[in-house]
Amino acid sequence: MPAAVMLALGLWGVDRGGMWRDEAVTFQVAGRTVPQIWRLVHGVDAVHGLYYVLMHAVLAVHADEVVLRLPSVAGAVLATALVAEVGARLARPRVGLWAGLLYAVNPMVGHYAQEGRSYALVAAGVMGATLLLLRGVERGAWWGYGLVLGVTCWLHEFAVLVVLAHGLSLALARVRGRVWRGWGCAAGAVLLSLLPMVVVSRAQAAQVAWLRRPTGETVAGLARQFFGASEGVYWVCLGLAVAGLLAGVAGRRKGGGAWKGQIPLVGVGALNGDLTLAGTGGRKGQITLAGVAAPLVVVPPGVLMLASQSSPPLYVDRYVLYALAGAPLLVAAGGEWVAGVAERLRPREGTPLAPPNPRPHRGDRPETVGPETVGPEAGRKVPEVERKAPVSAVRPPLRTYSATLLGLLAVALVPLQQVPLLQQDRDPARRPDDLAAIARAAAYGVRKGDAVLYLPAYTRNTELAYPGAFRGTRDLVLARTGDVSGTLYGVEVPAAEVRSRVAGVQRVWVVADRAVLAGRWTPRNPGERAKLDLLQREFTVGGEAVRGRTVVRLYVRPLSPASLRPPSLPPRPARW
Repeated sequence: MPAAVMLALGLWGVDRGGMWRDEAVTFQVAGRTVPQIWRLVHGVDAVHGLYYVLMHAVLAVHADEVVLRLPSVAGAVLATALVAEVGARLARPRVGLWAGLLYAVNPMVGHYAQEGRSYALVAAGVMGATLLLLRGVERGAWWGYGLVLGVTCWLHEFAVLVVLAHGLSLALARVRGRVWRGWGCAAGAVLLSLLPMVVVSRAQAAQVAWLRRPTGETVAGLARQFFGASEGVYWVCLGLAVAGLLAGVAGRRKGGGAWKGQIPLVGVGALNGDLTLAGTGGRKGQITLAGVAAPLVVVPPGVLMLASQSSPPLYVDRYVLYALAGAPLLVAAGGEWVAGVAERLRPREGTPLAPPNPRPHRGDRPETVGPETVGPEAGRKVPEVERKAPVSAVRPPLRTYSATLLGLLAVALVPLQQVPLLQQDRDPARRPDDLAAIARAAAYGVRKGDAVLYLPAYTRNTELAYPGAFRGTRDLVLARTGDVSGTLYGVEVPAAEVRSRVAGVQRVWVVADRAVLAGRWTPRNPGERAKLDLLQREFTVGGEAVRGRTVVRLYVRPLSPASLRPPSLPPRPARW
C-alpha cells in the first residue's frame, strides 16, 4: 500500500512542462556519449558521474522530461517500500505500514520524486543498505550490504555519512565482535572504493562555493521538512517521534525483547498489552527500531552541518534527503506506543493459543521430556513446531485491527493537511527557475540570424535544454561547445576577444541572471565582466521579458542624433 500511494503521488503532475537548471544539466549531459561524460566528470560534477551514465541509458530509449523523472519516481517508490519493510521487521507490520505511508505523503519526498536528479535513488539505496544491515547482523552475510552501499555512495558521495549512522546503531545495540568485524570489512571496502571520487571531487569544490554556513534556522527548516510542513502535522509528528524515541530508551532499560544476536521480525509484546514497544527495546546485541531510526535522522545532517562550520560549507538539504526515512519510522514507533497504551487500558480480547506461563501438573497434562512425553499421552511425538511455538502468542484481537485502522485514518489526514503544498509543488514556478518559460519568452522575439549573448555562461543551459527556441541564432562568444570541450556550458572566447565579437552588432538578445544586470552580483570571470561592461556602455535596453531569476532582454545600439533627424523636416523650433 505505501508503495502504491507513492507511485500515485509520484506520477501526479510529473509532466510539469518545464525543467529547471539542474534537471536541464542532467538532460543535456545524459545526451552525450559515455566517453564525453567520462571526460566531463574529470573537470566538473564527479559526484554525479554514475548517475549521468545511468540516465544516458534511460534517455536513449526516449529523451523527454517525463522519462527524465521516471527513475526518481521509481527510486521514491522503492524507498517507500523499504521504509515500510524496515518498520515491519523491527516492530510489527502496522508500524511498517504507518511509516511507509508517512514517508510517501511527505512533501519533500514528493518533490525529489519528480526531480531529474539522483537524490531519490540515493534514498532508496540507503534504505536498501539499512535493510541489509539487519540481515547482516542476523545472518552474518555482508557482501550485499557493501555492494548496495558502495553503488549508492557512487550515486552521491555524501551518502557515505550513513556509515556513521549504521555504526552508531550497532554501538547502541552492543553487538558481538563478529558483527563488528563483518560490518567493518564491508564499510571499509565502501570507503576504499570511494577514494577516487573523493580525490577528484575535492578539486571541484568551487562548484559549491555558493553555499552558506548552516544556522539554527537551517536546523529548524530541516526539521519542518522531515516531520511536516504544515503547523498541525509538524507538532503532532514531532511529539510522536519523541514518544517513539523515549519508548525505545525505556524498553532498553527494561530489557525486554529478543535474545542476544536476534532481530525481532514481528513484535508480539504489544499484542499482549506490553507497554514496551516491540522492537524498540531489547537485550544486548538486538537491533532496535529507535536504534536505527534516530541515528539515521540525526547523524548525516548533523555531521554535514558541523563540518560546514569549520570548512567551506557543504550542506544542502537535498544532500541528506535519505536521512528523512528515519523520521516516519520514529513517528510510527510513537504511534505504536500510544496504541499499546490504549490497548492495555482496555479489557483484553481474543482467545489465547497457549497459557502465558504453562506449569503442567502431574496427572492433569503430559510432561515434556525432550521430544517424548510421559503421562496419559506417553509415546506421542511432539511436533517440532509445537515444541517451539511461543507460549505468549495470542490471536490478534479485534482492537488490534481497530488501532491499525485508526492509525491509517490519522495518516490519511496528513496529506489532507498538506494538499496545497503537494499541489503547489507540481507548478514549475516552484522550482528555482523554469527554463521552458524562459525559452518561450526568447522564442517570442528571437529570429533566425539574431545574435545572442549569455550572461553568465550557465544561462546557456536554456538553449541546451530547449534548442528549438534558439535555432538559427548566433552565439556571439562561444568558442567550443560543451560536449567537445568537456564542460557543462561550453568554452567562451577570452575577455580580450569579446569586444571584437560584439563589434558591428546593432542588436543582441541577452539571456542573463537578473541579479547580474541589476548590479547585485558581479561575476569574477573577466570574460563575464567584459560582456557586462559592453552592454552597459554601448547598448540600451529595447525590451525585456522576466521569468523568475532570469531575464530575456533585447539590447540595441543607440543611433547618433544626426541619424535620428529626418532629412526632409525643417530645423526643430526652439519651443520644442
